[in-house]
Amino acid sequence: MAASPGHGSRKGLLGVAVAAIGVVYGDIGTSPLYTLKEVFNGPHAVPVTEANVYGILSLVFWALALVVSAKYVIFITRADNRGEGGIMALTSLALRVVEPGRKAWWLSVLGVFGAALFYGDGMITPAISVLSAVEGLEVATPAFRPFVIPIALVVLVGLFLMQRHGTGRVGAIFGPVMVCWFVVLAVLGVNGIMLHPEILGALDPRWALGFFAEQPLIGWLALGAVVLAITGGEALYADMGHFGRRPIKLAWFFMVFPALYLNYLGQGALILDHPDNVRNPFYMLVPDALVYPMVGMATLATIIASQAVISGAFSLTRQAMQLGYAPRMQTLHTSEHEIGQIYVPGINWMLLGAVIALVVGFRSSSALASAYGIAVTLTMMIDTVLAFVVVRSLWGWGRGKAILFLAVFLTVDFAFFSATTVKIMAGGWFPLLIGAAIFILLRTWKRGRSLLGERIRSDTMPLDLFIQSMFHNPPPRVEGTAVFMTTWLEGVPRALLHNLIHNKVLHQRVVLLKVDTADVPHVPVSERVEVEEIDYGFYRVRVKYGFKDEPDIPAALALCTQAGMKFNMMETSFFLGRETLVSRVGSGMPRWREKLFIVLFRNAGSAADYFRIPPNRVVELGTQVEL
Repeated sequence: MAASPGHGSRKGLLGVAVAAIGVVYGDIGTSPLYTLKEVFNGPHAVPVTEANVYGILSLVFWALALVVSAKYVIFITRADNRGEGGIMALTSLALRVVEPGRKAWWLSVLGVFGAALFYGDGMITPAISVLSAVEGLEVATPAFRPFVIPIALVVLVGLFLMQRHGTGRVGAIFGPVMVCWFVVLAVLGVNGIMLHPEILGALDPRWALGFFAEQPLIGWLALGAVVLAITGGEALYADMGHFGRRPIKLAWFFMVFPALYLNYLGQGALILDHPDNVRNPFYMLVPDALVYPMVGMATLATIIASQAVISGAFSLTRQAMQLGYAPRMQTLHTSEHEIGQIYVPGINWMLLGAVIALVVGFRSSSALASAYGIAVTLTMMIDTVLAFVVVRSLWGWGRGKAILFLAVFLTVDFAFFSATTVKIMAGGWFPLLIGAAIFILLRTWKRGRSLLGERIRSDTMPLDLFIQSMFHNPPPRVEGTAVFMTTWLEGVPRALLHNLIHNKVLHQRVVLLKVDTADVPHVPVSERVEVEEIDYGFYRVRVKYGFKDEPDIPAALALCTQAGMKFNMMETSFFLGRETLVSRVGSGMPRWREKLFIVLFRNAGSAADYFRIPPNRVVELGTQVEL
């Protein structure tokens, strides 16, 4: 398992845990702003009675305990892919232990759909978080009501404009700020609990069971709002590679979980003390003199929570590109020192446009709550299914134990998911629509690239025959090295043939280079390149990256020195094929998907930029290919 330096010492572990609090727990950490408010005020509002308040608080506790603590912190974080987490890593693990076939195809589809749903969640999280924080101004005075949406939009636009500059300078304060946030949550909660100390009895699961037994329909509908308390729980697994399992576990059990639940208890006690406080129980916990500072702090916390989601979208996009599910996009590195800090302009502006539309269209955090939750619960169900495959096949759990794992957690996940389905028409359609659209794009690109590769291979001359023909009619050779990037090392790249046909020469050294992406997050530098010398000055070079590595072809070629093959960039030319796709009947995809793939292919980013090849060393040769 990957770990950050210093994990071994107590001081180092504490420092990493603080940093993890700033990145991992921002989303779930801002849930108290709106969860209980939606339970008792939402479209399926629970009547405010003592038994109902106790029942809801019991549900919140056991949701946090079962879904976040048990499923994610204790079990799923153990399913790391060489230290990395997230749905892509979990999918790779599951596929590693399954034979190719129908089952593997379904697991792949589930993993890609779960990844696609993240983008829908990534659009809603900044909107609902920042809106709920700024709405605290209404608690101070109703005069601020007309300014809530403009202020929220200014904050959100500023957040997205900041992305191109990176978060390196301010990222160091995220951890301490969120630690202060959780301390404040706990203090406010304890202050509320003092009004009704008996509220601590809500930890008893009998309150939750009794709540369901007495009013099953209301209880089931309430799950659609209670789920807001656990949104963001899946993020602790996705960010595991940055911090390691131990700091994330330490932060959850010793700070985040206690602080969150103390605040929920305090809000519940406040509602019992005066039912009118239900209109915004979080801000009603705050002393009047501190409402404005609290709005500022809550806004800062929601910005940090949103930043983690935005960075996660950038990271997921890069992984999708590496694994062949997305076309190349412009990717900028925002830090010269920190690996992995990237900015993807296309994704950034897509998210900003969607967030603005959500804020303007829904106009309140309560309305947005109807759109929130369904994508998260679907992702959690997918995580459970993929984790079942891992515990059964990779960990060697017995059939009974593995099925018990699946049954318990899938039942809980499905209960929450089913309750959120009633919100589809009220806004839940939005993340589902976004997820479905991105899923279609990802699957279409993957399928299209596969068909294109098959088509090119079927029309490609075998390399051994080509080299044999060189002996009988050798072309003139010129000094230097020509690197031809290809997806098939056994055939002659079209760019090579076009160069030979038009320029009538071959370079003294010809390198066929193929880039592979492994099903692991990182490939050690010692295993990065493989070099094979063939006849007549031809070489095969295979470069291997993990799905979280950053491709850099010049740096990879420098490693070939160990294999006795030196590269001088000023004497090396990179020949890249620039295919123009033409649709045809019987391509293997429906007509509409074929046209979609052609559009995606036409607008894909430059291979030279993606692989960091110096522009002045690149020669692009065009060719037309029928799908």
